[in-house]
This record gives sequence, structure tokens and C-alpha cells, in this order.
Amino acid sequence: MTAVDPAADRTAEPSGTGLTVPPFAVVSGSQVQGALAGREREITDLVEATYRLHGAGDTVNPPSYFLRFPDRPTSRIIALPASLGGQTPVDGLKWISSFPGNVQAGIPRASAVLILNDHDTGYPFACMESSIISATRTASSAALAADRLSEGRKRPTRVGFFGTGLIARYIQTFLAGTGWEFEEIGVFDLSADSAAGFRGHLERTGTPGRVTLYDTPEELIRGSDLVVFATIAGTPHVTDVSWFDHGPLVLHVSLRDLAPEILLEATNYVDDVEHCLKADTSPHLVEQRLGHRDFLAGTLDDVLSGRASVPAEGTVIFSPFGLGVLDLAVGKYVYDQIVRAGELQVVDGFFHELKRHG
Repeated sequence: MTAVDPAADRTAEPSGTGLTVPPFAVVSGSQVQGALAGREREITDLVEATYRLHGAGDTVNPPSYFLRFPDRPTSRIIALPASLGGQTPVDGLKWISSFPGNVQAGIPRASAVLILNDHDTGYPFACMESSIISATRTASSAALAADRLSEGRKRPTRVGFFGTGLIARYIQTFLAGTGWEFEEIGVFDLSADSAAGFRGHLERTGTPGRVTLYDTPEELIRGSDLVVFATIAGTPHVTDVSWFDHGPLVLHVSLRDLAPEILLEATNYVDDVEHCLKADTSPHLVEQRLGHRDFLAGTLDDVLSGRASVPAEGTVIFSPFGLGVLDLAVGKYVYDQIVRAGELQVVDGFFHELKRHG
């Protein structure tokens, strides 16, 4: 592989078309990490702009496709195709696996790649390590939701993390990077080692606030006015509505933690209605029970655009399914950063046949 300027290395198509084929590059996880580190505010602004494009209809975001395995029922691989308009249009696909058994082996549950396709020719021009991109877009979406859904309400001062893996770490980083400070950071995980590891991460990074390891989920939820669910739960396991009597703001990132009864006693927002109400997510279970979607107050874009307002009191739940257009936006941002730095690694000769007729 060689480092090139992609604008100077596009292979011309036959005369008369005006189209060229972009060089194909591979972007490593270390490059992705370097392009995103310390840019939490910038990425959160990018995610907000992408939500607005999506709300305005300037995206294509088809249903996600789930590849499941009869011999590995807890595992899956998901394909998220998408197309993003705006000033820097791009198409692409995220291919992300979730193998919970990895955790016991000491390796991350999720792995992913992101393919970016050229808007004009359809040719893929980058294959990017995407677990970091995926975690970043999830965390920035959560930080954005925490900020906008808490406007007009008492701003949370105690955050509780239910689940302490990679996503929880990224959400904490994005909350801190976008100006949040907490008097207390609560931690609960079914794995004591994971909870201790998350506390160690907070201490190593000098995160302000008292860190409390909770013994039970109830204690964590009752002790937090911002609750972050970042688990690998496949079915609801939090069922007691009374745990939410204090009216917290809930970032239900892992989507399947809460029983329908809890959502029915709360004000609910999603990132995209059609995407979120499927695959037996908690909101989908509510829809199946009721036979309608009236329990939803709107989408995050509705809140951003002023079409929906957030109540000053009571439990508010944000359940984001995760949109492929967010992956594209963050991935294209990373790609452009690497190009500007002159560090794009192109695979020479990746496309072998570039003329229709010898």
C-alpha cells in the first residue's frame, strides 16, 4: 500500500463520461482513533447536523439486516446500508458483528468495518475499521440527546452507568468532552471485574466526581438522575416501575433492558420510529402490546427542530436504534481528516478492470 493524494490518483474513465474511479484505501483502527481523539464537540455537532439532514429527508436509511445463526443464537452480524446527502454526499455500508461470548475470552464483543462508496460512480473508495466509528457515533448521539432532552429540566448531576463496556466508556468520554460534570458517577455491571475496570478507567483519566460501585440495579437507578443503559441484554430485565419514581433522564442505548411497563409510564423519544420499533426492542414490545405508536412523543430531530417539547418533570427515555447515516457521517469525517494529513493508505491496483472494452 502507498500513501497518496486521492484527488491526484483517480483513474480516468473513457472520454466523454466525465467520471473517474477513486483509489481504494484501507483505514486502520489506529488511524480512526487518531482522527477522532479529542474532537467530541466537533463530532457531536456533526451528528446533530446529520440528524437534521435525516429529518429533512436528505438521507436514505433502509432497514438494518440481521444475520443470525442457529448454532450461535446469542450472536449476530448486522448490515446497515445508508446514503447521506448534504454538502459531502456519500453512500456506504456498516457490517458489524456482536458476539457476546467474546467477553469471557477477554476480547471485545463487537467488531466492524465500514465501506464508503463514491457518490458519482458507486465505486467503493475506503474500507475502514469501524468499531471505533460505531462507538463514537453512538456516544455522540447519546451526549447530544442528554443535552437537548435535559433543556427545560433540572440538569442531571448524578450519572449511573448500567453496563460498563466499550460503549459506556465512549459515552462517558463524550459526556465529559461536551461539558458535562457530575457530582457522582454510579457504576453497575453483572461482572464485578468489568465494573472495577470502568472505575479504574475513570480514575486514570482524572474524571471529576465521586465514583460509586453499586451492588444492585435498583440502587444504581434510584441513585442517578441520568441513567445510561449500555448492556448486551436481549430481553427486558428491569421491570419495576417504582425504581424510576424520581423521574430520571434515561439513555436506553442498548434498547432491550426496560420492560414495557416502564416505557408506558415515561415520555419516550427515539432516533427513527421505523427503525426503533422492530427486532423486539423495548419500544417494539410496547407497540406489539398496544397495537399503536401513540406512546412515542417524537424523535430526537423533532426535539432539535422544536416540533416536540420535553416535559420538565417525570421520566424521559431516549431509545436510539442507531442510524447508518451517522456511521457514514463520522466515517467520511475520519477519511477527510486522513486525506488532509497525507496519510491515506491506498491499495495499488485494487480495481483491475477499469475499461469496459479492452
